[in-house]
Amino acid sequence: MLGLYLFIRDFSLNHYGSGENMAFYLVSAVLKPDLSKELEQLLRENAFVDLQPFGKVLSHSLRNARIRDDGFAVWEEEDYCTPPLAQERAAALDRFFERLSVALVQAGEGWNRIRDLPRLFPDLAG
Repeated sequence: MLGLYLFIRDFSLNHYGSGENMAFYLVSAVLKPDLSKELEQLLRENAFVDLQPFGKVLSHSLRNARIRDDGFAVWEEEDYCTPPLAQERAAALDRFFERLSVALVQAGEGWNRIRDLPRLFPDLAG
């Protein structure tokens, strides 16, 4: 997990500046069942990677998302927007997920909390 934290920190500093306004969230949301395969395919094709400034991190987060027993997908996401994830929601999240909520965490804390849960998309890990 330290490697993931360092990746996120370095990406944030290189792409957003000092990172002073960067926040990290543990996101939970219900994946719309009829769109699951479409989202998985788009992630496989790296369809979100070029969305600026958040595409690489969003893609990484969704590829590594987990699934809780209650059916909610969970992942850690970094963001600098108010309200949280505004750009990500407009670009992709609201299309594929419902009942989305966020909880403020320290960088890497969200991943640590969910690391033992099964992957949402097992074939896409990494």
